[in-house]
Amino acid sequence: MTAKVLSVNVGLPKNVSWQGKTVYTGVWKHSVDGPAMVRRLNIDGDGQGDKGGHGGEQRAVFVYQIGSYRHWEQHFGRDGLEYGSFGENLTVDGLPDDEVCIGDRYRIGEAEFEVTQPRVTCYRVGMRLGEPELPALLVAHHRPGFYFRVIREGHVAAGDPIVKTRTGPGALSVADTDALLYLPEKNGEKLRVAAGIPALSPGWRQSFEELLGIGTVAQGPAWEGFRPLRVTAVRPESTSVTSVYFEAEDGSALPAARPGQYLTLRVPGAATPAPVRSYSISSAPGSDGYRISVKREGAASTFLTTQLAAGAVLDVAAPRGDFVLGDGSSPVLLVSAGIGVTPVLAMLHQLAAQGSTREVWWIHGARGPAEHPLAAEARELLAALPGGRADIFYSAATAEERTSAGAHSGRLTKDALVELGVPADASAYLCGPAAFMTDMTAALTSAGLAASHIHSELFGALDAINPGLVGQAPRPPHAPEGPPGTGPTVTFARSGISAPFPGGSLLELAESCDVPARWSCRSGVCHTCVTPVLSGSVDYSPSPLEPPDPGQALVCCSTPHTDLVLDM
Repeated sequence: MTAKVLSVNVGLPKNVSWQGKTVYTGVWKHSVDGPAMVRRLNIDGDGQGDKGGHGGEQRAVFVYQIGSYRHWEQHFGRDGLEYGSFGENLTVDGLPDDEVCIGDRYRIGEAEFEVTQPRVTCYRVGMRLGEPELPALLVAHHRPGFYFRVIREGHVAAGDPIVKTRTGPGALSVADTDALLYLPEKNGEKLRVAAGIPALSPGWRQSFEELLGIGTVAQGPAWEGFRPLRVTAVRPESTSVTSVYFEAEDGSALPAARPGQYLTLRVPGAATPAPVRSYSISSAPGSDGYRISVKREGAASTFLTTQLAAGAVLDVAAPRGDFVLGDGSSPVLLVSAGIGVTPVLAMLHQLAAQGSTREVWWIHGARGPAEHPLAAEARELLAALPGGRADIFYSAATAEERTSAGAHSGRLTKDALVELGVPADASAYLCGPAAFMTDMTAALTSAGLAASHIHSELFGALDAINPGLVGQAPRPPHAPEGPPGTGPTVTFARSGISAPFPGGSLLELAESCDVPARWSCRSGVCHTCVTPVLSGSVDYSPSPLEPPDPGQALVCCSTPHTDLVLDM
């Protein structure tokens, strides 16, 4: 039977009350009479509230099938869902997700379309239908729907037949593509097929490239929870940075960390309850102990840099983090600013220990030599690398200081990085403030580096991002109001908030503390928030589609694939 359009649906964004918040969203759609003009970015009369996660050229028109309507009506025991209920622009008879493939092209009315990706399911579709679990179920039931890119603009109307004009390469269906990203048991061959489909949206293609690079073997932390480590030395590195050295309390060898990982410390004496903080390991990964280099800012770091002494014992969690140096023979760019030097210095140690013949670019920005920690150590390591070179930028130094250090004048900016002429086939590792990494990522992309070859680690907490939420006055994090809970203590490490668990969910506790949260669909792909579990265990309701790796937890709303990153 020939597929056809049952309804063309549009809707402009509006404010909607939801769970005590106001959401600006375009998920409410209504049918239109007669032909509607389909343009490159949208259908006339339609709009999106969150253009970072929805809309744009790759997601111009969303399609959902009447067969899926019938499925959900039976699943939820509901009747008579009106067209547009799933936020779709075209309600169609036919085109099931398990038959339509990425890259397929269709002619509808005067317009022609290309399938680019499955739908990115977020909380709004559950909000629209009053079914909070729906976003997760769309994936679990293999019924996500899909997006069109507009190849040729033109009018489309209900009743128009849908004619297939081209089959996409790879024969990878929408349902298989969706499951490949969100469900467990990744198929390496299908990942390679997906990453090679030109029509697939860049965000999805990048995710598949990253999955191919990372692999699927889970590695848990070297030890569970905290263990006592003894401080062997506390040494100043600059006017504001001090290094702290650790060894096992019983003198035994510590498990080697991977270059770029961090330690999480409980810091008694800095405040009550003891704050929990994370610091990158700055020493060689295979050394007998660990070294962190701490910038003095805040109560915990001030205690570590001014009051801690050799012989003290701190509770420390095992090395964690996936911002680590990868293998290969291509050039390496180690790019940092300020205290962001610490994880990339560990990577430099690793390259020097290996006697690497790779081309290594050491690029760092600081105010001047007095605020440039571990500079001599980096120079010594680079001297041992045949392909090593350094480009240092001092923004507030005298001409004599710059000459002595061989430094460039001014800040390390996007333009300055581009002017260096970095190799386009390099792998880059960035660490610094958010604005710095945004500029550096843009510079490296313009220099020709593939997005999958640019890796970053942010020091400090991320600002809150809440696309679609309006009228939310920012408030600093604070202890929850009302009677304290009776459960185990939950610590939001970057915000410095600790509170007994009151029951309910971690999300509800975070919201009651005004801990910054980040809701977004990056590049059109929702990513689950994964946060380390330093001690204790986490129960889920509903169960996640893909369980987390050992030593980690998913922290999200009712859908495990909504991108909610708590400042933990």
